[in-house]
Amino acid sequence: MDCVSASNRAVAPRATFGEGRVSGRPVVTLAIISLCAVAFMGELTIPGFMDQFQFEPLLGVDEPWRFVTAAFLHANVLHIAFNMFALWMVGPFLETSLGRARYITLYLLAALSGSVAMVVAAWVTSPVIHDDVASGWMVGVVGASGAVFGLFGAVLVVLKRTGRSAQGIIGVLVINGILGFVIQGIAWQAHLGGLLAGAALGAAYAYAPRKHRLEISVAASLAVALILVGVVVGVYLKVGLMA
Repeated sequence: MDCVSASNRAVAPRATFGEGRVSGRPVVTLAIISLCAVAFMGELTIPGFMDQFQFEPLLGVDEPWRFVTAAFLHANVLHIAFNMFALWMVGPFLETSLGRARYITLYLLAALSGSVAMVVAAWVTSPVIHDDVASGWMVGVVGASGAVFGLFGAVLVVLKRTGRSAQGIIGVLVINGILGFVIQGIAWQAHLGGLLAGAALGAAYAYAPRKHRLEISVAASLAVALILVGVVVGVYLKVGLMA
C-alpha cells in the first residue's frame, strides 16, 4: 500500500490517464463515503430502509435500482468501517490517476458487476427458481465490497502501467479471497464480479493511446455496461423471470 499512500499525498495537477486537472481533495471518494454513511444512518433509524435497497437476485428483475443501491448499504459498523477504509486507501489514487469521470464510472460499473455475479451464481446453483433462501435467489446482499474490489482490480493494472509495485494490493486480494471462503456470509461472487470489471476497465483506461484515450474509455465503459446488462437479461430469460 506504500506506493498508493504516497500517491495520495502527492496529488498530480492533471489526471495521468484522463482529461482535465484533478487537484485538491478527492471529492468523488469523499462523496461516496458520505453517501454510505448517510445510508447507514438510514438503516439504523428508518424501519425497512435496507429492505427497499438491498440486492436480491429474484427482486432485481422488477426493481433494477437494487443492482447499484446495495453498494451503498452495509450490514453493521465493522462492515462499513472496513469497506470505507479500503475505499480511502485506493480511491484517491485512482481518482487522481483516471480522472473523476472515469473513476465514478469504474466504481458504479464494478458495483453493478458484483450484483450481476450474484445473479449468475444463483442461476448456476439453482437453474430452477423455488422458494428456498439457500438457493441464492432470495439472499439479500449489501456492501461496497464489489465496487471496492473493482477499484483493487483497476489499481493492479494502473500500478503495472506506471511501473510501480502492486505487492500490497495483491496481498489484500489474496487475504480477502481466502476470507471469502472461510467466513460465512461474505459474498465472494460479488467480489469476483467487481474485480473482473475493474481490471477490464482499468486496462482500457490506462493502456489506451493518448490520442484516442477518450474514445476508447467511453467505448470500453459502454461495452462493459452492455455486457453486464446482456448477461443478467439472458439469465432472467433463461429462468423465466422475463418474457
